[in-house]
Amino acid sequence: MEQYGFTIVENLQKINEDIQKHELKYHHKRVLVSKEFSFDAAHHLHCYEGKCKNLHGHTYTVVFGISGYVNEIGIVMDFGDIKTIWKEQIEVHLDHRYLNDTLPAMNTTAENMVVWLFEKMRDALVAYENQGLRVEFVRLFETPTSFAEMRREWMADA
Repeated sequence: MEQYGFTIVENLQKINEDIQKHELKYHHKRVLVSKEFSFDAAHHLHCYEGKCKNLHGHTYTVVFGISGYVNEIGIVMDFGDIKTIWKEQIEVHLDHRYLNDTLPAMNTTAENMVVWLFEKMRDALVAYENQGLRVEFVRLFETPTSFAEMRREWMADA
């Protein structure tokens, strides 16, 4: 039934009646899924002559790109699982923290931090190896227009 420019679904598709389980997986291709998070943190830079040498803060945005092969129902990785990794293994080191204290010994530049983020997500995905999951990229925005990025192929070159 169409009303007000949209369709009202009257018969919800049923598994094993309208669609079979073997039809849920449509392809065998590698697909990238991506999830974005934000956090607020303070830091300062060492050996840098600019305003970032002083203690200051940012609202950072981080984007993770993770690829893999779909499972038997057509999912690469549940977005909720990515969020759980973020909340339990990564964000706890970052949000409302002084990064110079909570991250490993490094100058807390976006360039250093994006590699740390890549490594943390890569290490967390080991528990999900059943679908060939891998981190393809991590992008860390320090401001809405300035970001650093790490890509899987660059990590392999190191």
